[in-house]
Amino acid sequence: MMSQLSDPVAFFEDSGIAQAIRESDTLFPFIESVHVVAICLVVGSILALDLRLLGLASVERPVGRLANAVLPVTWSAFAIAATSGFLLFISNATKYLANGYFDAKIILICAAGLNMIVFHAIGAKDMPQWEKQAQPPLPARLAGALSILLWIAVVACGRWIGFTMQVL
Repeated sequence: MMSQLSDPVAFFEDSGIAQAIRESDTLFPFIESVHVVAICLVVGSILALDLRLLGLASVERPVGRLANAVLPVTWSAFAIAATSGFLLFISNATKYLANGYFDAKIILICAAGLNMIVFHAIGAKDMPQWEKQAQPPLPARLAGALSILLWIAVVACGRWIGFTMQVL
């Protein structure tokens, strides 16, 4: 699989923008700061909804109303995090791909997305019947708990990337 990725990886890693990010004293830290703030907004907004699904916060607000309030922030911040993360990635793509914590982070983000899709496809089908209850049904609570665990793991892996990267 790595051989299939080598051409696109080399294309991005050898690009002018990647070189500028790699060689600048300020560009990488700036992009990284934007990435961290965006991740904080993603995780924070998701956490607000997950805690509601667990029946631990905002229990007076219907789940759908809370979701409608926070998900635009979540998706906007996710777009910024993904864009800034891609820019960080291309600056040393080969080294990132060789880092197990980077691989784990990407897999965990995909798992969090899958958890969300499954919740909306299955667990939220009957949300109008239970969204005003202080304690949602078990499948909704499980989706919220799993989401929290996955996003904590995403953040932890993201931090470990920085401590384990072997950059020249």
